[in-house]
Amino acid sequence: MNIEIITGDITRLGVDAVVNAANTTLLGGGGVDGAIHRAAGPRLLQACREIPEVRPGMRCPTGEARITPGFDLPARYVIHTAGPIWRGGSNDEPVLLASCHRQSMTLAREYDLSSIAFPAISCGIYGYPPELASRIALAALRDTPEGGPTRVLICCFSEAMAEIWRSALSDEG
Repeated sequence: MNIEIITGDITRLGVDAVVNAANTTLLGGGGVDGAIHRAAGPRLLQACREIPEVRPGMRCPTGEARITPGFDLPARYVIHTAGPIWRGGSNDEPVLLASCHRQSMTLAREYDLSSIAFPAISCGIYGYPPELASRIALAALRDTPEGGPTRVLICCFSEAMAEIWRSALSDEG
């Protein structure tokens, strides 16, 4: 698997799937989630509404992932994953963040996708320190079974965030 760190707008990437840093309702929000919903058009919200609730108001528990078509995006699919809110690191945040990446890769493998783009999940309003999140995410991606996407992009909105991820990638090895 080839992991590349880029700076850009995830909604413009021509990959098989973009990963949405969603909330547990899957009904849109701010940041990456809002941008993906706006770019994909209203059919994305309708598709998300059709995903069954596992509990009232919750379609995707933290650490899990769901998939929908990409609709008006260049990407064929959107893989929605609900990242953890940072609460100091002792509330299973690392386990849940790793699970977001593993479950997204599992769906990509199930759908026979060759390319996928992740945002910096939980590093925005959810407050996860990017220096920690980048290392957890990259380790989880490297740990996924073979047979999934061969091209993995980490799409950062700012160059400063991309530098943190590049540093973690180079430290990996």
